[in-house]
Amino acid sequence: MKHKFSKEQSGQALVELAIVATTIVVFILGIVDYGRAIYDVQVMKNLAGEGSSIGSRSLTGAQTAQTTAQAVANDSGSDLNITSNGCVIETIVTNNSGTLAITDQGKVCNITASSKIGCLQGVSGCQSSTPTLPAYAATALSTEASGSSMAVTEIYYNFSTITPITRLLGANSIPSQFYTAAYY
Repeated sequence: MKHKFSKEQSGQALVELAIVATTIVVFILGIVDYGRAIYDVQVMKNLAGEGSSIGSRSLTGAQTAQTTAQAVANDSGSDLNITSNGCVIETIVTNNSGTLAITDQGKVCNITASSKIGCLQGVSGCQSSTPTLPAYAATALSTEASGSSMAVTEIYYNFSTITPITRLLGANSIPSQFYTAAYY
């Protein structure tokens, strides 16, 4: 009887091990890809902030939005590699006597993406240069003197997982494209 009881216990232990090991593997795969996703989003936010800062300081200089967008894409380094997996759009919005208008825009893209702020009239069939800014940014720029400008940096990034976690948890468990914007 004692020998029979230990055989049943070893089979039960094997089933428990299989269930626990599967759960642990899924958990570890999730940690790896979710950690990478969080890291990439933080790097994007930092890059967008730096791009807007550079763009705002260059408003009176010779540097254009295109040059700033290229600098941000180059600064992404090998972690994000935005030059092949993303898009940087630098937009300059100017207060013209209370009317906000897009006065310059630069883009470094290797993916399909368009600005959520708006487009520079006359470029790629754009019909209007009226920007779509969040209320706080539009209010802040509108209260400034005529001729004041704001630099907006938008970054899109196509994220791909390195583990099969999205196949296990579903395709929408981690977004395939990230977006961030900074206003300065």
